[in-house]
Amino acid sequence: MRYYIISGEASGDLHGANLIRALRQKDTDADIRAWGGDLMEAAGATLVRHYRDLAFMGFVEVLRHLGTILRNLKFCKQDIQSFHPDVLVLIDYPGFNLRIASWAKQQGLRVVYYISPQVWAWKEGRVKTIRQSVDQMLVILPFEKAFYAKHDFEVRYVGHPLLERIREEEQKPLRTVAAGKPLVALLPGSRAMEIGRKLPVMLQAARHFPDYQLVVAGAPAQPDALYEQYIGDAPVLLFRNDTYNLLRQSQAALVTSGTATLETALLGVPQVVCYSGNPLSVWLARRLVKVPFISLVNLIMGREVVRELIQDDLNEATLCSELHSLLDDKARRSQIAKDYQALWALLEDGGSASEKAAEAIVMQAQHR
Repeated sequence: MRYYIISGEASGDLHGANLIRALRQKDTDADIRAWGGDLMEAAGATLVRHYRDLAFMGFVEVLRHLGTILRNLKFCKQDIQSFHPDVLVLIDYPGFNLRIASWAKQQGLRVVYYISPQVWAWKEGRVKTIRQSVDQMLVILPFEKAFYAKHDFEVRYVGHPLLERIREEEQKPLRTVAAGKPLVALLPGSRAMEIGRKLPVMLQAARHFPDYQLVVAGAPAQPDALYEQYIGDAPVLLFRNDTYNLLRQSQAALVTSGTATLETALLGVPQVVCYSGNPLSVWLARRLVKVPFISLVNLIMGREVVRELIQDDLNEATLCSELHSLLDDKARRSQIAKDYQALWALLEDGGSASEKAAEAIVMQAQHR
């Protein structure tokens, strides 16, 4: 059968790759065409567009690139029509994917949404679009099932796909990042804009920790030159294409908000969550977003487990103070470890999320 998958971000590329491998196990003749990244391509999809050309973050940035987004939407529709998929699979990326879902439903296509848009945080009105255009929603956060039930839409909770990825990672031998000093990981994000905003302040704070080796996790889609312009001659390493390996060896991490916060927690690493964006975008978000936290860790737990430094709070002094606490306060480290164990238990649903999702998607394709 023919599967068309659309993901527009690095986290979607990871989950999409695991999904593609599971699909190929359940449908050995699967023909998969996708928007995503290197991981999805390596898993066996024919890549149409790379997420590095799609990811525009924030209200202002989206407006600035509106022409590109509209051209991508037009091309995507044409490409789907040419491919004639048995099922269209959408992974998060709501600004783009919900438009495609509405159009696809009008074309008579089966639509599965894997990893729900965060409609529980803002734009709750999008649930109406989802009900009208999505044949099946597969969710990965435990509270999402109750949220959709409140809107009379039955969804399936499959567990979180990161758990299977973390289990696989923990079976691998460690590849030494650096000998000598203990490590602190810096995860400034995957987009050039967010790296430019967050990495400089991370480096400013990190210079106060000469007894630790600071290591920047490089995003696969970004060139070394992007990081080197900020690192300069500072004693900081750039580590490529193995962020999990880096985190497993780190005493603490400074992490850009997003899926990386959850990955860091599941790997057991104390962290500070960092966010800084376009001032207008942040101003609008604070008035529109209806959740008390920005990190998935805190949202899932329903309380502050990891400290979030947002906009003006993300500065050298505050970041330095938080990192000192993570490294030196044994009681805090112990409490974080207990909280991380509770987080893991909340996300576990028995079996592989990717396999459950693949099973549901194959069934939808068969019902076309």
